[in-house]
Amino acid sequence: MSARVLVVVNSAASGPRRLGVWLADRGVAVEAVVGAQQELPASLEAYAGLVLLGGGLMPDDDDRAPWLAPERALAAEAIERDLPTLGICLGGQLLAHVAGGEVKAKTGPVERGATPIHPTTAGRQDAVLSVLGDGAPMIENHQDMITRLPSDAVLLASSDLVENQAFRLGAHVRGVQFHPEASAADLARWDDAALRGEGRSLPDLIAAAERVDPHNTAVSRGLVDAFADEVLAGVDA
Repeated sequence: MSARVLVVVNSAASGPRRLGVWLADRGVAVEAVVGAQQELPASLEAYAGLVLLGGGLMPDDDDRAPWLAPERALAAEAIERDLPTLGICLGGQLLAHVAGGEVKAKTGPVERGATPIHPTTAGRQDAVLSVLGDGAPMIENHQDMITRLPSDAVLLASSDLVENQAFRLGAHVRGVQFHPEASAADLARWDDAALRGEGRSLPDLIAAAERVDPHNTAVSRGLVDAFADEVLAGVDA
């Protein structure tokens, strides 16, 4: 098996970004499939890893996004095989949903922009999430949340407002609510009018993210590198 990772793009406007660049730097080939435009593969047999990206959907929003059903099947296969997997935002929620957790729409605090993420004791010992160190600012952009983790999930990180920020299933399947693929520069594409409707200022969010960008970038790169380590280890085994 080659070091090839399938990346499921749930929003055509939000691709792998720097995550794809960093994986390629490690010799991991990235195959991005846009769910709204392309058919997802029937299985993960040809892949050494899986990344599920974010999008403004619920994990079972099949009427709006019919590709979510095959995406859930791929997630279930990844969990069963304990394939190196990273679910981001919607992707993490989808992993939780498939494994028996609970995800609710427009529930709990809304988090936008650079947000301090704090590892749990388990997170400090995790091969991937330990890169958070004592805590790190990560980009958030969500209003839906995981209200209950699967019974066999290990909580790896929380924010001040949202407990379920990162978790692990088995040894190699992880979901995160935050966006390691997104940088401060990506916030410029956000909807300024919608943010003003929430009482937020896009220029303020950008400025705050820029202030912590070196820390955010270093930790995000470390997280992706650690994920790549697990992908490559599976290929070499």
